[in-house]
Amino acid sequence: MEQTLLQIGPQLKDAGMWFLGIAGQMGLAVLLFVGSVIVAGIMLVYADKSGAFTTRFARRLAGAKGEELVHAAGSTIRSVFRGILGIAFIQSVLAGLGFLVAGIPGAGLWTFLCFIFCVVQIGTPPVMFPAAIYLWFTADTMTAVLFTAWTIFVGISDNLLRPILLGRGAEAPLLVVLLGAIGGFIAIGVVGLFVGAVILTLGHKLFMTWLDADQPSKADHRESVVEQN
Repeated sequence: MEQTLLQIGPQLKDAGMWFLGIAGQMGLAVLLFVGSVIVAGIMLVYADKSGAFTTRFARRLAGAKGEELVHAAGSTIRSVFRGILGIAFIQSVLAGLGFLVAGIPGAGLWTFLCFIFCVVQIGTPPVMFPAAIYLWFTADTMTAVLFTAWTIFVGISDNLLRPILLGRGAEAPLLVVLLGAIGGFIAIGVVGLFVGAVILTLGHKLFMTWLDADQPSKADHRESVVEQN
């Protein structure tokens, strides 16, 4: 045993450091999420005044286009909340119900892990599939089959919910919002879900405005028609 441990010691050390790194990143993500919820609660108290000030400032800075960009940022944040955090909450609740009905120990902990994995866009399979394997060895066949089917359903449910929730009310295509949210999360964590999506949405809107700069507006078109008549 000692010789074996000496031989595989470096590999075990590297694996342990990798797991510690993953655990540290998850812990930091949880702290950022909790902190963002606290900051959001404080800002919610002054939401109306802050929104009015931001709109006035943007209108003063860029005219009507500035107000459109503020509206686009707000709709993108709401869309990301529904499409990322909303889907993560729904999936984790469904997974938790499966854990409770199947009688898996520590259902609350596994539900919380499902929520974290869904937020980072990994999904519930890394948590639910090991639970299904556990049931195949410890529970009766019917329970294992039903939980496995439920695991598959919960795992693919985000593909059905994301187009419905993430794209609703957004000022940019679904792919732009999704790429911004994922890229922002990879860059700066949970807060990046919103920051990345807003930046990419505003960039897309500014780019489209630049492309359409030489195109006559509807008002100009109506004026030209009146002059011709």
